[in-house]
Amino acid sequence: MIAKDMYLKLGISGKVYNYCDNVLLGLKDRFAEIDKITEYNQCKVIAAMQKNRVNTTHFNISTGYGYNDFGRDTLEKVYADCFGAEAALVRPQITCGTHALTLALSANLLPGDELLCPAGGPYDTLEEVIGIRQSACSLKEYGVSYKQVELKEDGSFNYENIKKAINEKTKIVAIQRSKGYQTRPSFSVDEIGELIAFVKGIKKDVICMVDNCYGEFVELKEPPEVGADMTVGSLIKNPGGGLAPTGGYICGRKDLVDRCAYRLTAPGLGAEVGANLGLLTSFYQGLFLAPTVVSGALKGAVFAANVYEKLGFKVVPSASEARHDIIQAVELGSAERMVAFCGGIQAAAPVDSYVTPEPWAMPGYDSEVIMAAGAFVQGSSIELSADGPIRPPYAVYFQGGLTWYHAKLGIMMSLEKLYEKKLIDLGEIKE
Repeated sequence: MIAKDMYLKLGISGKVYNYCDNVLLGLKDRFAEIDKITEYNQCKVIAAMQKNRVNTTHFNISTGYGYNDFGRDTLEKVYADCFGAEAALVRPQITCGTHALTLALSANLLPGDELLCPAGGPYDTLEEVIGIRQSACSLKEYGVSYKQVELKEDGSFNYENIKKAINEKTKIVAIQRSKGYQTRPSFSVDEIGELIAFVKGIKKDVICMVDNCYGEFVELKEPPEVGADMTVGSLIKNPGGGLAPTGGYICGRKDLVDRCAYRLTAPGLGAEVGANLGLLTSFYQGLFLAPTVVSGALKGAVFAANVYEKLGFKVVPSASEARHDIIQAVELGSAERMVAFCGGIQAAAPVDSYVTPEPWAMPGYDSEVIMAAGAFVQGSSIELSADGPIRPPYAVYFQGGLTWYHAKLGIMMSLEKLYEKKLIDLGEIKE
């Protein structure tokens, strides 16, 4: 009852609280499964830090060229060990996930090469990078061609069509692990491994790159452990643990990561330069906390799926499915419901809770997008957030929460806003 009193003070009605409390009663086993994975991954991160003898000198600031930055170099060894890779590039100069992906692609694709996406269209912000939508400095402008293979109706890979699409020009196969702004399933690490083995059985020297955004520490394994040549992500998502204020990473084969370093800085300089600007403590500590933070976000996603599926909404993944990333899609059926849902997430935030999110023409997207995020780090989607393009099926994508309890409040508040506007019916639930 003490907790309920606090939720009531925060604006949650008794009816919404009781409905959600009933949902939670059935989630103990699911949460216990998440805790087991979290415990394993926490030990994995600690083991990598101990192996590489992390010490307080590794938190020192570097400026200018950043030569002999042992803290930066050690962090990259820690990342490589955590992800089961030969090498890693982890830098604040990588501004976001899209930048990290662009870096990996542009460093390893040359004029005349072809990029293949076997999971249908890429995430919206990569369309201009590739040249699907015209943009200066796209891969298309530099003579790189592109193919994509649509998924089957059930969301699985179409192996027959992938085999047909691979040709002498195919250089990189880019696999997007998370669903992005789609309502397809996200892929497990094992599913990705099966695809990589299939592709390399057709063309041994093809480079398999995995967009790992939102997937880090959700499972026991990471993509390099099943054959991915490059694995790419953002530090303001899972691996930054909510503390990294910027940055991205690329893990994988050393020769490919070296090329990424040359593209990030300059040929001949590569990973030798790049000042840390005093951010290493947050990078190390964020990685240390990441498994636990991801656990809270996963519990929030499972809770959200159960809350909304019981009300008749389609949710992806479903309430009972295994999790391969932290994103929960909810098909709300109307723009009005999307706005109300995001309004609830914003109202639950510790920062900018008084702000009302509105759809807007966000750069890199072809539809208006609504975004709710009262975050300590701008755009940090490991923090409590929800967003989606205003287009059918009017799906909102919920993710994050630095703690399980904050994720819980966000979902309850999203439901509260829908209930207040009479956009849902909670039936016979009592106050």
